[in-house]
Amino acid sequence: MDPWILVINPGSTSTKAALFEGTQLVSDEVVRHSPDRLAEYDNVADQFKYRMTAIDGWLNGANLEADRIRVVVGRGAPLKPLEGGSYGISAQLLDDVLTARYSNHASNLGSIIAHHLGERFGVPSMIADPITVDNFTDIARISGVPEIERKCRVHALNIKEVCRRQAAEMGKKLEDVNFVGVHMGGGVSVAALQGGRVVDVNDALLGMGPFSPDRAGAVPIGGLVELCYSGTFTKKELLTKLSRESGLVAYLGQSDLREVERMIAAGDERALLHFNAMAYQIAKEIGTAATVLAGDFEAIVLTGGMANSQRLTDEITRYVSFLKKVIVVPGEFEMEALAAAGMRFLKGEEQLKEY
Repeated sequence: MDPWILVINPGSTSTKAALFEGTQLVSDEVVRHSPDRLAEYDNVADQFKYRMTAIDGWLNGANLEADRIRVVVGRGAPLKPLEGGSYGISAQLLDDVLTARYSNHASNLGSIIAHHLGERFGVPSMIADPITVDNFTDIARISGVPEIERKCRVHALNIKEVCRRQAAEMGKKLEDVNFVGVHMGGGVSVAALQGGRVVDVNDALLGMGPFSPDRAGAVPIGGLVELCYSGTFTKKELLTKLSRESGLVAYLGQSDLREVERMIAAGDERALLHFNAMAYQIAKEIGTAATVLAGDFEAIVLTGGMANSQRLTDEITRYVSFLKKVIVVPGEFEMEALAAAGMRFLKGEEQLKEY
């Protein structure tokens, strides 16, 4: 009988919670929170008590056998640059997320809630492959402007889990193979994955690479400077525009890819143009990652919510199939990835690193 693993994954207006027996899902819930209530808190970490009340409601109805829970795994927040892998939730890690030292992001609550539940059940608490997993080489950090260093921010959980599964199907470990891993959701991460390590990625939030349903991606520098000094935007407004109000939603007034495809089906040529432009930019970034790996990789793996769009994956494949085979794995597997990390820890296959 496998141990139980409790998994917590906070989002902007919800918290995903799940109970796994080993790596098999036993029970899960998406706990919804009032956006208006959440907006009352300047620091995301201050939402803890409010969110925890709702999570307790799910826990109380989940028929928990508390003595079978062996570890609580939370989603890792943006933290200082870290090696990939799993980390115990230390006092320093908690202080960094409680004070929003690196980012005021909903995932900061992953560590806070996991630590709280770990203490409640008397078991270890941990995070795995946080957003700021960083295995960049020195050369990858250089931007061309000394005052600006390229950062490693990536959808590491989903990319590494999906590529780990592909490696297993080849009879190999993730550490023994290379992939170009592409997560396509609200943001798009195109990662050069070398032996399980993200050695380069575009930074899907405010970095480089393709635009997404609501993010700007890389933009011409001159035009960006003009926007900064136009007097139209404050710093906060411009950061919001680039990270939440650009991409498809800015061009088409719609960030839901399914709705964009309905617009295309109805004959909207502007929708088709911008949809194809996003696919074009994703394909270009895949070429960049392939170059970083000098062509030495097994496959291009497309995953994330947008990978459910065959129109999108076909359009990207049209550009990049000459490089290597393209594998499409639609959806997000963050909860499964967190549970799998917890199981590797419990089985002694992976030691918790110190933050």
